[in-house]
Amino acid sequence: MKAERWLALSAVLIMLAVGLGAFGAHGLEKLISAKQMETWQTAVLYHFVHGLALLGLSLASLIKPTLAFRGVKAGILLGLVLFSGSLYMWVLTGWPWLVFLTPMGGVIWLAVWSGLAYQAWSLSRHQKPN
Repeated sequence: MKAERWLALSAVLIMLAVGLGAFGAHGLEKLISAKQMETWQTAVLYHFVHGLALLGLSLASLIKPTLAFRGVKAGILLGLVLFSGSLYMWVLTGWPWLVFLTPMGGVIWLAVWSGLAYQAWSLSRHQKPN
């Protein structure tokens, strides 16, 4: 996917995080337990953080196209769907099997962030000193 599309997708994801945060605070507060509200807020927090990370990587890709971060961006998106998406759906449906998807999203994020660290380290080793 082109950098411009990733940028647009990032904006949509952040918009959804805002909307889902507001929905949780105002639409669900009297309908769900305190534990479910805490779970919802965790999903929103991680949704925001990774939406912003995706935005930053997308902007970097626009500024310097050689920094495509394709695997990293796709991993962030997949992790977001599995982690935050499963938590949102668990709160809304109560389906207990959904919580098994949550750690998969977290593991994907761990792999993605370590992969990004490796990529950044590799870039710094291959650059000429100023």
